[in-house]
Amino acid sequence: MREQSASLEEEPPDGGVPLSVAPAEAAPAAIADLSLPQTSPRPVRTPRRPSTSPGDAFRRRHFPGASRRDWNDWRWQMRNRLRSLGAVERVLQLTESEREAIRRHRGALPLGITPYYASLLDPLAADQPLRRAVMPSLCEFVVTPGEATDPLGEEHTSPVPGIVHRYPDRVLFLATSLCGVYCRYCTRARMVGDGGEHALRRSDLEAAIAYIEAHREVRDVLISGGDPLTLDDERLGWILARLRAIPHVEIIRIGTKLPAVLPQRITRGLVQTLRRFHPLWMSLHFTHPDELTPEVAAACARLADAGIPLGSQTVLLKGINDDVATLRALFHGLLRLRVRPYYLYQCDPIAGSAHFRTPVARGLELIRGLRGHTSGYALPTFVVDAPGGGGKIPLQPDPVVGRAGDELLLRNYEGRVYRYPDPVTPENRGEGGTCASA
Repeated sequence: MREQSASLEEEPPDGGVPLSVAPAEAAPAAIADLSLPQTSPRPVRTPRRPSTSPGDAFRRRHFPGASRRDWNDWRWQMRNRLRSLGAVERVLQLTESEREAIRRHRGALPLGITPYYASLLDPLAADQPLRRAVMPSLCEFVVTPGEATDPLGEEHTSPVPGIVHRYPDRVLFLATSLCGVYCRYCTRARMVGDGGEHALRRSDLEAAIAYIEAHREVRDVLISGGDPLTLDDERLGWILARLRAIPHVEIIRIGTKLPAVLPQRITRGLVQTLRRFHPLWMSLHFTHPDELTPEVAAACARLADAGIPLGSQTVLLKGINDDVATLRALFHGLLRLRVRPYYLYQCDPIAGSAHFRTPVARGLELIRGLRGHTSGYALPTFVVDAPGGGGKIPLQPDPVVGRAGDELLLRNYEGRVYRYPDPVTPENRGEGGTCASA
């Protein structure tokens, strides 16, 4: 069964049934005088792709042979990724450093940018945050102490191809090595791209699923890669169906950056496939508020309207998003799209990543700067993924200043210190007295 062509020009699903207002006479007598205005309720509509967008001008200039239908076809976008020096020079005015980095490129992490994402890049400013995140740099050739090709030790916890079993009750299922855009800070640079853009072979998929079937402690499967949404609907649906048929698998998650770099992938056909396999969760990778375009809003709305809980993962990157204003704008924007900011990652120490990594203290400072100035829903957990396979370690600014006898001294978001009664002696805790529990 092959998916019908679909695009974000199609009208997204209706936002739901509007709530009606009960007439005042139906209210209890005690509040009958509190009549409600007789207004006609407006149905909630999900965002639509605008009739025109900056991408239209970009398409006409750089892809004159492509129709708007082509542009909104995710397969066309994947086929026409910018993957060479010549292709990039058609749309960006490169610095000599960028040009030399592309010429010298060798290794696992290739160049790859979808036309849609290229339309968001500043053609003149090499220091634009989005451009820095996806364009090769000569800094990638400088390896500093502590960096490694597999910093998280995933290969040591991979019992069969495609499976990483680091935590007791969950596994990582690496279904493909292909991505829509290759982020220059990718923790799996060793396995994506130049090693061959391919999905797992059928035999490897069967072995991975057999491993999960045999390990009854596994209740949660995170499908990642590469990017699993680069698989077509039929192949992705097959994987999901096999996992959902395993009785002890309670939760299936999908980790993807395609809604940010290729929102055209979120078709009606894909959503119809995904909604068959609830409970299904998605972790969306976002870097900067400039990624939150109308196209992205429409893609997230389709997923959310299908009942898929959406969380975001953001990597903290030096000179790209390492300031309070940028992160606040990103997290507030994500909440408006019904995406809950979930993790803020310290950048992993992959080889050649020093130019992206901030001190850990900077991440704590940013969390401190966000806390109290935004709602808790907009505040992700700051984590370090411990090198060598130690797993995610959450870090938070310590609000405990100290003690003063039976009081705990706590610092709030304004820097003010408050006293909380926290007795350390049994008698002051009420133990042994008339209020002691039986």
